[in-house]
Amino acid sequence: MLLLAGHGADVEKNQQHVRFTNDMIDKALKTVPSSFKLYDVTGKETHNFSGHNVYFTPASSALNILDTAGGNDTGQIRQPNTGDYVRYVKVVNQLNHIASQSTAFVPADVSEKISDSYRLYLNLLYGEKPVVTGTFTDKGFSIMKEFQMAVRGSEKELKEKPLTIFSCCPTTPLKWGERSCHDIINCGRGGIPVELIPMPLAGFTGPVTLAGSLVGHTAENLSGIVISQLSNPGAPLLYGGAAAGFDMRYGTTPLGAVESQMMACAYNEIGKYLGIPTQAYIALSDAKTPDAQAGIETSMGATMAALSGINSISGPGMLDFVNCFSIEKLIVDNEICGMTYRMLNGIEPKEDFPTLPLYRELLKEQHLLTSRHTRRYFKEEHYFPGKVMDRSSRSKWEEQGSPTLIKQAHTEINRLLDSYQPSSLSRDIKNRLTKIMESEAQRCGMEKLPPAARGPHGMGDQ
Repeated sequence: MLLLAGHGADVEKNQQHVRFTNDMIDKALKTVPSSFKLYDVTGKETHNFSGHNVYFTPASSALNILDTAGGNDTGQIRQPNTGDYVRYVKVVNQLNHIASQSTAFVPADVSEKISDSYRLYLNLLYGEKPVVTGTFTDKGFSIMKEFQMAVRGSEKELKEKPLTIFSCCPTTPLKWGERSCHDIINCGRGGIPVELIPMPLAGFTGPVTLAGSLVGHTAENLSGIVISQLSNPGAPLLYGGAAAGFDMRYGTTPLGAVESQMMACAYNEIGKYLGIPTQAYIALSDAKTPDAQAGIETSMGATMAALSGINSISGPGMLDFVNCFSIEKLIVDNEICGMTYRMLNGIEPKEDFPTLPLYRELLKEQHLLTSRHTRRYFKEEHYFPGKVMDRSSRSKWEEQGSPTLIKQAHTEINRLLDSYQPSSLSRDIKNRLTKIMESEAQRCGMEKLPPAARGPHGMGDQ
């Protein structure tokens, strides 16, 4: 409150109320960057959050995982452990259409006191992509920044090449908690990007109309922007959220609902109007398994998000109202993301005019399979999904044992785990990360980390 009061806000300390002036908001909107970039652990650029560039990342932070051992179609929902998390990181590191990692679910085999920093530790030890993450505890931020400093080498390098995005969530309606404010300020001062995640529920914590809930959503984003820019003018951020409808029949918050998807695309337009890169929780499902409902909700959300130009799309892999993560679903969603990228490339002429020579060749040969035009363009013109999307004939499918979608996805997971290559981070950096994590675990009463958290010699290359 002192920070806000010092810049002209009307503060009522007794009621914990703050009113921002128009001048404060206008100044913040002038300094917030219109774009920023992310880089992987090696320092290679992976994201350019500008214009209508679109990137997919898994949703987070689920408390359960869908265990489909052996490709079981129904699976078992259970609490995840470190082994599950390591498998997830190894898989997502190899998915071509998922640009970043996220701290997707919470391993239950470590102390809750370190569950935020522990997830980022595993992401950096086993993976190379940038990470969308967040803190559960005040202590967590300092440890998570120390991890990033160990990878980059200095605070200056970290500011120049950001490695993470921190999710910062207000409490709807119109409230910022102490920890979230600290995260926004600490990230701003450290040059670490944040994504603002207001979560109005239409008809419950926001007006039942979509437009009415968007008003509160906008106010919460603007307040976060002011806090960020007061901490450090020019601090990078994403204008985002997880707005949802509220299904009064069941008391649930369906992020896969068409109204939720509409609000995501709408506040993307507001963010774009303000000149700020955007984020949304979309391209996910409220289904309990990767079934037809999951496909409908995820693909519809991904398509709407991509066409709207939402810069950071958080959703793939998630089920059950963001309560359950499925690596099998992530495999399927990777193909959905690939299809949307093909869609965004559109239809363009490629030596198609004049067309008459091609049709003369077709009439002469009765096909164009071996045509120079076909051989040159078929790979770039058509998207060819992996084996999880079955395009074979029925007889071929039956010859292979009539595998279901879950079975195909499970087989692909095993293939990716077999082909995994350890992160290219140096031995020294990996050992440094492990020492930091072990020290923090011991401080919280854990004698040692689970074996999968180290890998042979702490190298993360098991």
